[in-house]
Amino acid sequence: MNKLLLPVDGSPSSLRAVEWALLHVGGRPLAKVLLLNVQAPVLAMDVSPHVTAEMVHQLHERAGREAMKEARAMLDSAGVPCEEHLLVGEPGEIIAEVAAREGADGIVMGTRGMGPVKSLVLGSVATKVIHLAGTPVTLVK
Repeated sequence: MNKLLLPVDGSPSSLRAVEWALLHVGGRPLAKVLLLNVQAPVLAMDVSPHVTAEMVHQLHERAGREAMKEARAMLDSAGVPCEEHLLVGEPGEIIAEVAAREGADGIVMGTRGMGPVKSLVLGSVATKVIHLAGTPVTLVK
């Protein structure tokens, strides 16, 4: 696998996906990991009229960097090159779009993330990615 998309949200499930990727990709000289975090959009009704677009951008940036921090540290310590992508939108759709746009050979992701419904066997984002992605998807429990 030359290019792997690794969507993370900081959840234990997404960090297990990083561990899995390191076991299967680590050490290969051509392997490149695209580390992705997708932040949900902020709706106008959810914020004060005094909140600016720049403030929302900074909020997404901070939250996204925090969500990727541990995964990035794991990849860095293993010597696996990675490229960070931080986007805003509907996570399942964005993950499938980035995989296609970047020519990822595969997607490795956790089965459940930090969303509000944590008790589902297979999370809604993972389900959507399976249906939308045109590349193989590996789910790590």
